[in-house]
Amino acid sequence: MNKIIIATIIALVALPAFAGRVKTSKNGIEFIKKMEGFSATPYIDGKAVAIGYGHNMTKGENYKKITKEKAEKILLSDIAIAEDAIKRLVKTPLNQAQHDALVSFIYNIGQGAFSRSTLLKKLNSGDYSGAANEFKRWDKAGGKRLPGLTKRRAMEAAIFKGGLR
Repeated sequence: MNKIIIATIIALVALPAFAGRVKTSKNGIEFIKKMEGFSATPYIDGKAVAIGYGHNMTKGENYKKITKEKAEKILLSDIAIAEDAIKRLVKTPLNQAQHDALVSFIYNIGQGAFSRSTLLKKLNSGDYSGAANEFKRWDKAGGKRLPGLTKRRAMEAAIFKGGLR
């Protein structure tokens, strides 16, 4: 009986940490920075104009040049958007590695694409392994497979599975 009570208490105490309250770890942030690279000046990234650590500039943003410090502030703001998408859309518990991998993924593809993804559907059905296998399907831009995206997706899948830390 005591073992059941202790297990229940542990589960209840642990639940809030996994129920949408996990924040992106320092390792997760550094991973995104490494994958995106830094540009102090605007550049064309597919159909968007980006700056800093892959921030897609929106209407009204008119950055000509930014510092790494400003880029990091923008990055953290963009990460908060990805974290919010996880809170709203993911219905299953996540550990820190899974959370970090999803933040990187959403940061890169956008919350709209994530909300319609098979990865999310599999994750919300409890199929964590199937969700991990979906990362690799997202390695194209403009219909063309990009080696950099293939590498990033493999790394995100490995992080999601707990293999890279």
